[in-house]
Amino acid sequence: MRILVVEDDVQLAEMLMEALTDRQYVVDIAQDGEQAWDCIKVLEYDLVVLDVTLPKLDGVSFCQRLRSPMVGRSPSRNSTIPVLMLTARDTLGDKITGLDAGADDYMVKPFEMPELMARVRALLRRNSAAASFPDLGWGGLRLNSSTYEVTYADQPLHLTPKEFALLELMVSSGRRVLSRAGIIERIWSLDDPPSEETVKSHIKSLRYKLKDAGAPDDFIETVHGLGYRLKQL
Repeated sequence: MRILVVEDDVQLAEMLMEALTDRQYVVDIAQDGEQAWDCIKVLEYDLVVLDVTLPKLDGVSFCQRLRSPMVGRSPSRNSTIPVLMLTARDTLGDKITGLDAGADDYMVKPFEMPELMARVRALLRRNSAAASFPDLGWGGLRLNSSTYEVTYADQPLHLTPKEFALLELMVSSGRRVLSRAGIIERIWSLDDPPSEETVKSHIKSLRYKLKDAGAPDDFIETVHGLGYRLKQL
């Protein structure tokens, strides 16, 4: 899952990125509201962690723009991205303003990181089809997005976090072809994009582990000049 952290306090942004990355989320950081809006226009996020006091475009205005059906993105997408608002303002009026702007939850600084992580999980559960239906499958393959367990024909596969994210993306996409650039965009941070050779290496490793568990050689197909997809069932 991909999370956008919008925070102009560099130290706090780095702390949030480290905590979320440790929990296997893909994290991008924006330091002002306009930069965050640029990210929202080109990438799909599962959650926005949003500071209120931001340069260029403050958090309340950003949230209002995000929820507007007439600005920049499709109405359905704008209305479903959960927003966790962070602020040092703790009056009832401030909370009402943030929630009325479209925030789904509201935390006052300073906060305890375990509580923030719990609220992140709650918002993602509320908004994620994968959380409602954690078991994904394709033929003999089974993935559990909650426990990160993977089996093929009941044989366990021991995957790295990135291998799991890649396989989960492919199962969710079915027969849709995924380009290497598209894969990088979906499962790596903007701050740390790998080369396309890294994607090839992960695909090779996945094929080896799947074959070792009994999957056919072409379980992951290469569509030459385009990318990868799963074998037709």
